[in-house]
Amino acid sequence: MSKAIAFTVSGRVQGVGFRYATANEARSLQLSGWVKNQPDGSVAGEAQGTDDQISRFESFLKRGPASAQVDHLDVHLLSSEKASDLPDGFEIRK
Repeated sequence: MSKAIAFTVSGRVQGVGFRYATANEARSLQLSGWVKNQPDGSVAGEAQGTDDQISRFESFLKRGPASAQVDHLDVHLLSSEKASDLPDGFEIRK
């Protein structure tokens, strides 16, 4: 079954390779979606995959790469209309 989420990660998550590591993890899990730095210092994105793929991705987001410090992860489900707008593959947005 397909599942799509929106996520926001806060803590020390910018300038530490978080977007790059997140994109690599998402690609290894064969997710579609995107990740982007936010003006408030957080990292946000959207991802779609199977329940198992999303569960594994959320586990990664809770810890991030070794150079990051995740203080909070906010995740919510996306509507099917919003999920259909996700790109093929996983991209890093500016």
